[in-house]
Amino acid sequence: MLSRKQKHVLLKFFSLFSIVRGYNILVIALAQYLTSIYILAPDLPLGSVVFDPNLLCLVLASAAAIAGGYIINNFYDSEKDLINRPNKTMLDRIVSQQTKLSGYFILNLISVVFASYVSFRAVAFFSIYVFMIWFYSHKLKKHPFIGNLVAAILAVIPFFAVFIYYGNFNHVIFVHATFLFLLIAMRELTKDLENIKGDLTQNYRTIPVVYGAKMSKQMLSVLSIAALVPTVLLLTRYEIGYMYVYFLGSLAALIIFNLILWKSTKKLHYIVLHTILKLIIVVGVFSIVLINVNVVLSRVL
Repeated sequence: MLSRKQKHVLLKFFSLFSIVRGYNILVIALAQYLTSIYILAPDLPLGSVVFDPNLLCLVLASAAAIAGGYIINNFYDSEKDLINRPNKTMLDRIVSQQTKLSGYFILNLISVVFASYVSFRAVAFFSIYVFMIWFYSHKLKKHPFIGNLVAAILAVIPFFAVFIYYGNFNHVIFVHATFLFLLIAMRELTKDLENIKGDLTQNYRTIPVVYGAKMSKQMLSVLSIAALVPTVLLLTRYEIGYMYVYFLGSLAALIIFNLILWKSTKKLHYIVLHTILKLIIVVGVFSIVLINVNVVLSRVL
């Protein structure tokens, strides 16, 4: 049996894990490694990529910066989240606001320290990234359009850290990035629909609050149609191996998304839509290995 003190420590751990969304960070770190192995540096031996200390430091710098971003976002949105996600917020509040701020500054410092191992340019990159996350959480998040745009950009920036490191400027990378950017933009707008009650109460000027649910749904449909462009390009003009199965599945998922979207009226409906988009993104991470199955087998065997 755990003592009261041990239970309290365990609760604090789960609270902190919830605040920094550790599961998201693990997926992003995995995505950075898989992207490096199978897209950015496919010709390098597996060991030279996996055990590259510079890549490890870039991934760790990204993880620390993202974790810090989740903390500062949680700090500013605590009142809104109490309305939108009361159960999660009660768990998050086990960790005090002062502790959150201390953790935020420590994680930002850790991010810069890891970046300093790679180069001064990496330090500048992550310093700007950390500042932009704070500026978004403090100022931009409450504004329509620009808040959604910046949120989507901030979500893909960690991948540009490893992209710049390998210096691979192949067109296919930008097409993949465009597809991911559009999915994240859709996810952000769907989250705004999901959280409209708290946003309205706390005076967040999001797109659903300012322009209404119908306009938001129209924008989501347009974004889903726009996602067809990189999808068709990847299916017809680039060699993506068995990953074509993933993109065909994504097309089907986006069709289902739109069918549900225009019948959605409740928060539960938007949670389902949000889940569909998250699944497309997460499955996409694991599907990267399908780009070249022979390379996967040869590297493992």
